[in-house]
Amino acid sequence: MSMKTINRQEQRSALVERIRHNARYVLGTGDDALTNREAFEAMALTLREYLIDGMLDTEARYSAQGAKRLYYVSMEFLMGRALGNSLYNLGLLEICRDALSDMGIDLDEVRQAEPDAALGNGGLGRLAACFLDSLASLDLAGYGYGLLYEFGLFRQEIHNGYQTEKPDHWNALGSPWLIERPEEASIVPIYGRIENGLLDAAGGYNPMWLDWQVLVGVPFDLPVPGYGGHTINFLRLYSARSSQDFDMQIFNEGDYLRAVEQKISSETVSKILYPADMLKSGKELRLLQEYFLVACTLRDIFRRYKKEFGASAIAALSTKVAIQLNDTHPALTVAELMRILVDEEYLEWDDAWELTQAMLGYTNHTLLPEALEKWPVPLFEKVLPRHLQIIFEINRRFLAQVEARWPGDTEKLTRLSIIEEGETKQVRMANLAIIGSHSVNGVAKLHTDLLTTNLVPDFFALWPQKFNNKTNGVSPRRWLLKANPGLAGLISETIGERWIADLDELRSLERYADDSSFRMAFLEVKLGNKRRLAETIWTTNRVRVDPLALLDIQVKRIHEYKRQLLNLLHIVYLYLAIVEEGEQLSAPRVCIFAGKAAPG
Repeated sequence: MSMKTINRQEQRSALVERIRHNARYVLGTGDDALTNREAFEAMALTLREYLIDGMLDTEARYSAQGAKRLYYVSMEFLMGRALGNSLYNLGLLEICRDALSDMGIDLDEVRQAEPDAALGNGGLGRLAACFLDSLASLDLAGYGYGLLYEFGLFRQEIHNGYQTEKPDHWNALGSPWLIERPEEASIVPIYGRIENGLLDAAGGYNPMWLDWQVLVGVPFDLPVPGYGGHTINFLRLYSARSSQDFDMQIFNEGDYLRAVEQKISSETVSKILYPADMLKSGKELRLLQEYFLVACTLRDIFRRYKKEFGASAIAALSTKVAIQLNDTHPALTVAELMRILVDEEYLEWDDAWELTQAMLGYTNHTLLPEALEKWPVPLFEKVLPRHLQIIFEINRRFLAQVEARWPGDTEKLTRLSIIEEGETKQVRMANLAIIGSHSVNGVAKLHTDLLTTNLVPDFFALWPQKFNNKTNGVSPRRWLLKANPGLAGLISETIGERWIADLDELRSLERYADDSSFRMAFLEVKLGNKRRLAETIWTTNRVRVDPLALLDIQVKRIHEYKRQLLNLLHIVYLYLAIVEEGEQLSAPRVCIFAGKAAPG
């Protein structure tokens, strides 16, 4: 039933009916005494019906248009709680509040019962989520591709001033938002060896990847509604499963337990989201994880493309497909795309390379050379032998270009090479991503300037046209409309609601800068928010904070390069200025830090 075709009272009654239906027949409980968790699940299942209708309508529209599709590939997505966001974007917040009220249920309490999908470490994952929200709100065919981690970034508790980590089994009870698609599972080969002495039917070189093991990637779709509900895209998350069969050789040798262990171990690939600072012991699993994401994504892209445009239309792939790599984690896309085009689609190398570069873009997130991903060549060869061959060939051809541009400059060759020489050779994933993409961007103007002048100036000198800036943005729906309803309500009351979909409209507030009634209302909203924060601090930490003080807040992952140290030094400076110089602050100040530090 379309919510737009019935009046408000009918909408309200229809929602109550659907919530009760889902509580009874899906959850198996009556609605007389629903817990907040049960009410959340029943409400989410009800909304899911509208989201699925919207997804199917959206897909039909894209297919009719022959739309070019963007695939945003990221190891992290911090989508946040979906119930409130979906209600805002579908325009159903107040009607659902009323419907739950009819059932004696408080919507705000129900929203608190939803677990946060712990699929990211921090800013990189939140940027990905904001892009998906914007793509849907702009009616663009954009999809996220990631992993369905069973355990997200650890739960943090503070004991005696120290962080302790506990498992974050965020999806232990299952998520009502996730739509499983087992019929679209992807088969992913790993390990094995390369047989080099083989020729194809035309007598050409035809290396064979043999004796590989198999992972199976099962996709789950998380609907992503745009503001207004016209477009509903999705985030596709892959869960690793073992293949249906045991390794029969091991099984027939009588080692049943080892056969079962191998089956179980393959499913650990999507088990856990690594902290940003991963331990060396997890390196092989992390490499498997990154390849698993890339392989599943590309298989799905090719499946979707061939279904829509035909198996013979591969030469036009780049006119209908764009792939954005969010940091170096999915940089294996360069090698995997070349492998598919050359080994499976039988394209000539140069044609495959032209398609690869035309489809791929790379977003750089770090300026620290030591934080850029590198993989030991022996490990790479063990896990992905065919891909290492392809990377060596990409590098050979690329270095020939560099030599032609700067003859005899061995230092440039060394810096630009995908392979870092040393006691153990390393594959530089940032170099691979830059070489394999047609577009490379930083996430702020200063970041991009430093990227081109400090981190990879040689690449900028070679291909200045590749580099551009995309300043990080945030979703106004989540970070103002939803996060600060008091301020959002005042803004809408003052200038209307067009700002929700167009932040430039906020400039209309400038004419109220000297309006005393507006300024008083603004300060009341701000003070109300500060009072709630002060109460939260008292409840959680038993520290009294004056809501009238200036609150200086920094919330982000705790790390040496994220500027917490500069903030601490500033606090020390202010303290010394007061106690040694006798200076007076313009207002009492409370400094607040929040975040998780990687376990290391």
